[in-house]
Parts: sequence; structure tokens; C-alpha cells
Amino acid sequence: MRLLDLTLPTPAENLALDEALLLAAEESDAGEVLRLWELPALAVVVGSGGSVEIDVNVAACAADGVPVLRRASGGGTVLLGPRCLCFSLVLSTEAEPGLGDIRASNRYVLGRVSRALRGVVPGAGVEGTSDLATGGRKFSGNAQQRKRRHFLHHGTLLCGFDLSLVGRYLNPPERQPEYRRDRRHDEFVTNLPATVSEVKRLLVEEWQPAGEYEPVPLDAVARLVGEKYSRDEWNRRR
Repeated sequence: MRLLDLTLPTPAENLALDEALLLAAEESDAGEVLRLWELPALAVVVGSGGSVEIDVNVAACAADGVPVLRRASGGGTVLLGPRCLCFSLVLSTEAEPGLGDIRASNRYVLGRVSRALRGVVPGAGVEGTSDLATGGRKFSGNAQQRKRRHFLHHGTLLCGFDLSLVGRYLNPPERQPEYRRDRRHDEFVTNLPATVSEVKRLLVEEWQPAGEYEPVPLDAVARLVGEKYSRDEWNRRR
């Protein structure tokens, strides 16, 4: 595994880079990677099967210039921005027993992320399908995109994020985990008691990447942005 601590200029490019890293591993044996990134401005990102109309306050996003995009992985709609650390892992399905199964691979990755954060939130655990929470409040949402030999697992970690913004730009989700209990966004989510730089360090210590990831597949990023992530046919298809 290698490390890529890189945020590209636009939300579309950052979503495209996650997929490009997965494709590079699957198609050209580029190998496993831990990527860390943090958008400098707000963006709403809908899961592959999510509904913009249902999940997003489109009027508020339009009024404030917050872009709405769609990723290629499943999961719910999220608001990204400053002090929301995104982590992306491309892993081989053969790296550990059971990683060919989505539930087992979620448990594996989230178990390791929880272990990395045990000094910060010792009581953190997995809730719902793929959340990390402490005291019944979510601080990390996660999703996967899978190929035959590799999968992309990416998630968010809130590190001082302005939680009041979540309810402005996101509607109550279409499907809720039982532990949410119909709580408002600002009552359901919480921040880690750590900075982005501290959490980055803990993740690197846990996964122990060996060197920097290169070359970055920027040609594939540009292609995916043009074909998918910049197009309303993709982002607003549902």
C-alpha cells in the first residue's frame, strides 16, 4: 500500500480520482492506496443510487452556490467541505480473508479505522450498515465501489465541521438506520475531538503505507470528469 495525500481543485476531479485509483489497481496493477483529501469549499455528494430531489435541498444549494454531484459508490448523501476529512482506500479482495464480501469488508475497514481512533474516541463502533458513531452520534459515513479483484472504500471523518450546515443543504434521508431514531441532522452527527492533521496521522499509523503513490492517474481523472462527474445526465439522473 502507498499513500496519496492529495486534494484536486474541484469536487468532480476528487470524485473522479477515487474511481481512477480503483480502475488503475484493477486494470494495470497499480496496487493498493490510502488517499487522504479535504475539500476547501462545500459540496453535496449523492450516492450512486440516491435521489437528488429527495435527499438534497436543491434551492438552498443553488442560492449558496453549493454544487451537487454524484459518486460511483453506494451509500447516502453527504455534505463535504473544510474540516471534513475524506479517506479513500483501494484494497485487493485477496489482501485478507472475506474481503470479497461487502459486509465483511466493511467490518474489516471500519474496525481498523476505529482502532486508529481508539485514543480519540475509545467507545466508537460500527452502527447501521457502514457508519462509525460514538454515544449514538455519527462521525463517519462510508461507502464502497467494487470490481472483481479490488474495491474502493471511502468515508468521511468530521473534525470540527460546521454541523449546522448539514441541515441547510440536506433533507432528512430517504432511508435511515434504526439508531438514528428520526433525529435531525444536527442532533445525529458529531465531530471527533481531533483536528484533520491529527486524524490523518492516526490513519497513516494504522495502515502504514510504504511510500508515496505515483504516478497519479490524471489522464483517467480528466476522462472520468468529462464522461461522468461534470455531466447533469450523471449527477442529476435521479
